[in-house]
Amino acid sequence: MSYRIFTDATSDLPAKFAEQLNVTVLPMAFTMDEKEYFYIPGRSDMPIETFYANMRAGKDVTTAQVNTYTFVEAFEPVLQAGEDVLYIGFSSKLSGTVQSAFSAAEELGPNYPERKIVVIDSCSASLGEGLLVYYAARKKDMALDDLAKWVEETKLRFAHWFTVDDLVYLKRGGRISGATAAIATILNIKPVMHVDDEGYLVAVEKVQGRKKSLRALFDHMEKTVDTAATDTVFIGHCDADADAEYVAGLVNEKYPDMMIHIDTIGTSIGAHSGPGTIALFFVASGR
Repeated sequence: MSYRIFTDATSDLPAKFAEQLNVTVLPMAFTMDEKEYFYIPGRSDMPIETFYANMRAGKDVTTAQVNTYTFVEAFEPVLQAGEDVLYIGFSSKLSGTVQSAFSAAEELGPNYPERKIVVIDSCSASLGEGLLVYYAARKKDMALDDLAKWVEETKLRFAHWFTVDDLVYLKRGGRISGATAAIATILNIKPVMHVDDEGYLVAVEKVQGRKKSLRALFDHMEKTVDTAATDTVFIGHCDADADAEYVAGLVNEKYPDMMIHIDTIGTSIGAHSGPGTIALFFVASGR
């Protein structure tokens, strides 16, 4: 049976890939200056450059999950057209978005008993979620149940490695204390983080200096990358093009046959990690 693949804007799935692979990306909301905006990769109510410029200027931003109503409105026309639904969503440990999708499936199920709605918690975020969706959508010749099984069995091999440039944004989000942020800033300490097997964003190590933190992302890739499974690497950044290009150069020098796609990290993750964030995503032996 025919089915449609959905994800949410937190995946940061580049618009050109979403279009090529016929993936529907649901918008994510954020609020700045008491006004609500909606973001989808490649198109946003507020240009992403303006978003990060406003953050650098000190403006506060809050984010919101996709609600059940939005999922119902997105899924129902597909079900009515006789197609099934596969939704691969933002880590449930970072947002309630996946739970909203489950609620929508429960609401719609009795009305469309002949249709399937499969909801998968990706345990992933940002372009890590996007990379999982990208690889999955390229396998859409598989039956829905088979592809869903592949996603569940493979998702914890999609590695996410992040670093941030300014800890003030993690402090604002309550992820670190003010004292820790102050000391780290004075000592030029940069955290190196990843998304773990449960889907949490956790700090793994601390290094001194920006260049070392960028190099650390690649070092972790060297240790765990599955070169046979990785044909495409995603690199994400929050208004830090040059640093993203630096990491891409490291990857390209070591793995010249891999396609490297650099893109912007969107508002849902960027609101919490802040301008200057750099992230590297690839298929690994394990996270």
